[in-house]
Amino acid sequence: MKLLFKLHTLKCLWSLKPLNRTVHGHPRLFASDVYSQYESVRQGKQQIPKYFNFASDVLDKWSEIEKAGKRPSNPAFWWVNGKGEEVTWSFEELGFLSRKVANVLTKVCGLQKGDRIVVILPRIPEWWLVNVACMRAGIVLIPGISQLSAKDILYRLQASKATGIITDDTLAPAVDSVASECQFLKTKLIVSKGSREGWLNFTDLYKNQSDDHSCVKTRIQDSMCIFFTSGTTGSPKMTEHSQGSLGFRPLLSERYWLDLTPSDVIWSTADTGWILASLASFFDPWVFGSCIFIHKLPQIESAAILNTLCRFPIDVLVGAPTLFRMLVQNDLSNYKFMNLKHCMSGGEPLNPEVMEQWKSKTGLDIHEVYGQTETGIICSVFKGMKIKPGSMGKAAPLFDVKIVDKNANVLPPGQQGEIAVRSKPIRPLGLFSEYVDNPKKTAESERGDFYVTGDRGIMDEDGYFRFIGRDDDIIISSGYRIGPFEVESALMEHPAVAETAVVSSPDPLRGEVVKAFVVLSPTFSSTDLESLTCDLQEHVKKTTAPYKYPRKVEFVQELPKTVTGKIKRNELRNKEWGRM
Repeated sequence: MKLLFKLHTLKCLWSLKPLNRTVHGHPRLFASDVYSQYESVRQGKQQIPKYFNFASDVLDKWSEIEKAGKRPSNPAFWWVNGKGEEVTWSFEELGFLSRKVANVLTKVCGLQKGDRIVVILPRIPEWWLVNVACMRAGIVLIPGISQLSAKDILYRLQASKATGIITDDTLAPAVDSVASECQFLKTKLIVSKGSREGWLNFTDLYKNQSDDHSCVKTRIQDSMCIFFTSGTTGSPKMTEHSQGSLGFRPLLSERYWLDLTPSDVIWSTADTGWILASLASFFDPWVFGSCIFIHKLPQIESAAILNTLCRFPIDVLVGAPTLFRMLVQNDLSNYKFMNLKHCMSGGEPLNPEVMEQWKSKTGLDIHEVYGQTETGIICSVFKGMKIKPGSMGKAAPLFDVKIVDKNANVLPPGQQGEIAVRSKPIRPLGLFSEYVDNPKKTAESERGDFYVTGDRGIMDEDGYFRFIGRDDDIIISSGYRIGPFEVESALMEHPAVAETAVVSSPDPLRGEVVKAFVVLSPTFSSTDLESLTCDLQEHVKKTTAPYKYPRKVEFVQELPKTVTGKIKRNELRNKEWGRM
């Protein structure tokens, strides 16, 4: 999709002047840092470049600044596993190691610019190396969460036509069980201390490679990353982002949702398979030369989070509302955070009462952000902005966000409608390129002059947006987007299920959870329902990613349907949420 951008669309952003202040004893490096080098573009004096590569134009530039002694001495990347192991890299070390990995991908694996590789790794340093290496080689990275099942992996490999996959010991058996059905898959790399038949050992290979690698030249609209995102019907869609929408975008706008400096340390707990990890644990912090802190966190646990905040100088914490709901249940008077100054929440709405509890217990506000896989961050409560509990802030720079009706007419403040981003005549930098191999879904995402999010909301007189709910049936639980079709398909494979409908149901911790309404097959009508519920839940966990399983199950005689036979999920959902 051709990338268009007019300089006049930037004017609203450039009226916001960066603060000239000192942080941790280090002045902001506006005269010499990477962000400042694009000031003329932000001011509308220069066109957006035709060619751009985040690895060479951002990360390598920070390496040069670092070597010149113009960046604080804190690392660019800081990883811990909670068991005493730590990894720290400077930008120079990140460049050195990622060039070695790029040589593994190109010289050993034979991958070329434009090839696709699926990467399913937990929060380990290799994930960051592979991301940078793919950019250097022009390889399109397809991230996936570590909870994917063999069926999920098969679908992703077949749909994407990926020629390579990188994973660890946990998921390698699942990959092997489906690899024979993936005709395009040529290379399997495993991050492991041991060996596995049919796999190349990632660690051994990259350690023995040369660091002599020249970054490929990429256009700003070239594909860089594909995310699989759940839909209400059918299988997950492939959402494509470019060098521009992910890599160049923060150079234009994102100081105002993060507002970081090279001295800051930021920690996002997002899973590596989601776009928030790319935004808050990769692109946006590194634009400002900040330190990205990562804890391996096999599971999100209050004690691990709180102890980490006390032991390490983390300035900024980014997490899903579930994280903060969990943390406020603790006696926080027992914890003294070393450096925490700014907290952000995204992925789903945050309850105002949780914000109040966190503020009363820590003295810190929680700033909400809002976005999607397709858009990145499009609304945010910026630093210094008045916080309105229940609001997700104002439109982010570069995005003209409106509330529209079903005919794409802009609605006035106070009227409920669909949250949309103006995409015509100029498509804003930051929006996804397309749903790969799915022009129908790509076209359906547009209505009139807008990209429509599928979320309903209201904008007040001050320009603050408030999230009302999904306009479709997507379930957002603990920040995870879950399509009902995937869960229903898994349930229908069980012989006890004659028919099923899956909707969201309120939950005090997760915001909402998956609930399945099940019509039993006649032969199972007299089965013990409590035992059957556990059986169905375990079945879904084994059939698809475990986080998708229905935490609530209700057995019914029939499902509400329209005259044409379509299940009325909205009726079931409204009943769950007390809206009948």
